[in-house]
Amino acid sequence: MGVGQRLAFLLLLLLLLRGLGQPAWPATVALALRWLLGDRTCIVLLGLAVLFHSWISPWMPHWVSLAAAAFTLTLLPPRLPPGLRWLPADMSFLVKIFLLGWNIRGRLSHQPPDTFVDAFERQALAQPGKVSIVWTGPGACSVTFGELDARACQAAWALKAELGGPDSLRATEPAALLMLPSQSIPALSLWLGLAKLGCPVAWINPNSRGKPLVHSVLTSGAQVLVVDPDLRENLEEVLPELQAQNIRCIYLSHTSPTPGVRALGAALDAAPSDPVPAHLRTEITRRSPALFIYTSGTTGLPKPAILTHERVVQMSKMFFLCGGTADDVAYSVLPLYHVMGLVVGVLSCLELGATCVLAPKFSASRFWDDCRQHGVTAVYYVGEVLRYLCNVPQRPEDKTHTVRMAMGNGLREEVWEAFQQRFGPIRIWEFYGSTEGNMGLVNYTGRCGAVGRTNCLLRLLFPFELVQFETETAEPLKDEQGFCIPVKPGEPGLLLTQVLGHHPFMGYRGPREQTEQKLVRDVRRSGDVYFNTGDVLALDHEGFFYFRDRLGDTFRWKGENVSTREVEGVLSLLDFLQEVNVYGVSVPGCEGKVGMAAVQLVPGQTFDGQKLYQHVRTWLPAYAVPRFVRIQDTLEITNTFKLMKSRLVREGFDVGIINDPLYILDNQAQAFQRLTADTYQAVCEGAWKL
Repeated sequence: MGVGQRLAFLLLLLLLLRGLGQPAWPATVALALRWLLGDRTCIVLLGLAVLFHSWISPWMPHWVSLAAAAFTLTLLPPRLPPGLRWLPADMSFLVKIFLLGWNIRGRLSHQPPDTFVDAFERQALAQPGKVSIVWTGPGACSVTFGELDARACQAAWALKAELGGPDSLRATEPAALLMLPSQSIPALSLWLGLAKLGCPVAWINPNSRGKPLVHSVLTSGAQVLVVDPDLRENLEEVLPELQAQNIRCIYLSHTSPTPGVRALGAALDAAPSDPVPAHLRTEITRRSPALFIYTSGTTGLPKPAILTHERVVQMSKMFFLCGGTADDVAYSVLPLYHVMGLVVGVLSCLELGATCVLAPKFSASRFWDDCRQHGVTAVYYVGEVLRYLCNVPQRPEDKTHTVRMAMGNGLREEVWEAFQQRFGPIRIWEFYGSTEGNMGLVNYTGRCGAVGRTNCLLRLLFPFELVQFETETAEPLKDEQGFCIPVKPGEPGLLLTQVLGHHPFMGYRGPREQTEQKLVRDVRRSGDVYFNTGDVLALDHEGFFYFRDRLGDTFRWKGENVSTREVEGVLSLLDFLQEVNVYGVSVPGCEGKVGMAAVQLVPGQTFDGQKLYQHVRTWLPAYAVPRFVRIQDTLEITNTFKLMKSRLVREGFDVGIINDPLYILDNQAQAFQRLTADTYQAVCEGAWKL
C-alpha cells in the first residue's frame, strides 16, 4: 500500500469511528506510534486527530475502536527507522549540552569571568585534603587540592617578585613553559599560579630543539620562559637568540648552571601561600587567551593555537559530559603540552574535584598495574594506547580492575571490540576535535568505530559540511556557482565547520595569514565562513561520523601530529641528501600513518644509513622519526612546484611494486638497513615493531 493510499485509508478510518460514535484515541495512539517508527505521513494524521480532540474522551474504548487501532498497528514497519532509534540518547545528550552551555554562559558573564582557575580554587576550598594529582614516575608522590592551590599561590607571588620592576608580569602577558614529564606537578603549579595572575601560558613541546624551539617561544609572545633544568642543552643551543629578543629564561631549580639564566627555586621556597586576589586578573574576558597549545601546520613549524578562557572551560567539562563524577580517579599517560593531556585530562579532573593519576610515559606492561594500585575508574587514551594494551600477552587478571570508562580519540573499530572483549565492558567515549577547531564531535551512544554523532538539532547548534576536496591541495572543490560540493551520505568528505558568533575560530597567535589560510568562504551561500579542519570524515545515514584521513602536510603517528616539512628540514641538513620529501604511509595493524622519506642523493655521494639514524634520533622526537627511506633519482613535483606525495603514499613501502632502493630503521643495528622482502613481510604481520 502506497503512502497516499495509507493516508486516505486511515483518514476514512477516523471518519468511520466518528460516524459510529466510537472513541478515536486508540487509533490516534497507533498513528503516533507509526510516526515515531518512521512513517512521516502519520504526523499529518495525528494533527487531524488532534482537531477532533472532542471525540477522544471516553477512557474505555468500544471493540470497534480497538479493532481500528489493531488494524492501524498492522502497518507498522519491522524496526525503528535509523533517525529515531537513538532518540532517547539524543535527547539526553541535548539536555546535557543545554545545561552545560547555560552554566558556562552564566559563569563567563561576570567581570572578571569565572574561569577554570576560579573553579579550581572552589574545589581547593571545599575539599582541601582530597588528593588532586598523583605522580607515578620517579619520586612518586601526590598533592591534595589544598597543597596544589598553595603551591600555585607561591608560584604566582614568586614570579611577581622575581620579575619585579619594568619586567614585571602583567595580566594578559604570556609566559612560556618548557618542561619534561618528570616536572609535571611543579609545572602544573606554575601554570595555575600564572593563571591566578591572568597570564596566558604557552606549553612548549620539550622535544623541540633549535629553530622550532626558538620559533615556538617567539610566536607565543612570551617575555618569560621557565625551563626544566634537565633541558639545559636544549636551552643553551638557542639562548643567544632568545636573549637577543629580551626573553628572560629561568630554570625551575635552586641553582643555575648557565650564565645569564636565573633559578626560581629559592624564590618559590620563600614566597607566601596567601591567596592571590581575583582583581589581579580583572583585565581578562571570556575571549582572552588562556593557553597557547602548539599544532603542526603547513608552515612546517609549530603554530600557537589560541585557546580562550571560554574554550578552556568548555573543554574542561568533557569528563563531566562523559559521566565523570568527583568520586572518579582518572589515569593519563598523555603529555601536558597537548590539549588531551592538560585540559581534557588534568583540568577536567580539577574542575570536577576528581583525582588525576599521571604517568611519565605510556607503558603497556605497567598500565593495568597502575590502574589497580590507584583504584582508577577512568582512563584517557589515543588510539594507539588501547592497541598496545591489546597486543600485550594475556594475563589471568586482565579483567580484574575498577576501570569503568575510557575517553579519547583515534580508536579503530577492531581495536575497540578487542579491547572490550579482553578487558571487560568498559564504556568507551570516543570523540573528535582539533586544538584550534571551533567544533567537536562526541560518540555519546557508544557506536563502535564512530568518532561522533549528529542529529537535526545538533546540526542546527553546530553547523558543518562534508564536501568534495582536492587531495593534493587539501582544499575543497567548488561548483560553477563558486560553492562547495557536498558529498553523498556514506562518502568521505572534507569536514568544514561554520564560524559563527557563538562558535568563533580564534586561530593562531602571530601573522593573520596563518589564521586566514584555515578559513573557507562561500561554502553554501555567499558570505558564509567555515573552518577547514583538514580532516576527511564520512557521515552515514544514521548520523554517525567515521574518521577517514588527514590531509595536508601533516600525518598522525602515536597520537602526535607530525609536520612533514619540519622533518624535511631536519633531514636536509645531512650533507649526502640533496632533496627530501616526507609523507605518511599506512602500515597494516597500526593506527595513523608512519613517516617515510623519499630522498635524492647528492651526486657522487652514497647513502649512509648509520649517519642518518644518529641524526634523526638526535634532532627529532621519536614519533617524528621516519621509519622508511626511499632513494629516487629525482623527486617529482606538481605544476605548482610542490613535492608530489599522493603516488608515493599509495605505493607506501611495498617492495613488490617499488623498484627504488628501500631502507628501514633498525633500532637494534642503530642504522637504516636495506628493506628486504622478508622484513617487509614481518612489518605487515606485526612481527617487526616500528
